[in-house]
Amino acid sequence: MHDDDAALALQALGWILTDEPRAERLLGLTGLAQADLRSSLGEQATLAAILSFLTSHENDLVACADALQVPPGAIAAASQRLEGMRP
Repeated sequence: MHDDDAALALQALGWILTDEPRAERLLGLTGLAQADLRSSLGEQATLAAILSFLTSHENDLVACADALQVPPGAIAAASQRLEGMRP
């Protein structure tokens, strides 16, 4: 797991959590409970799920990328690497 990808996923999670409906959608789509999310933040699968959530919703992807000042493609590439694929 790339440290930069993990850091980007954690930053993205911080952005996701700033909006309650978006945070609830993340939990609903990933199947994670809040406690599970907290306890699994160091796991590659959880970090991949966070970025995959964004790449599945273009509006959120673009808004998050803008907020984090990174290209949307950087989030997509990190998602692929965390999922075990090559960009």
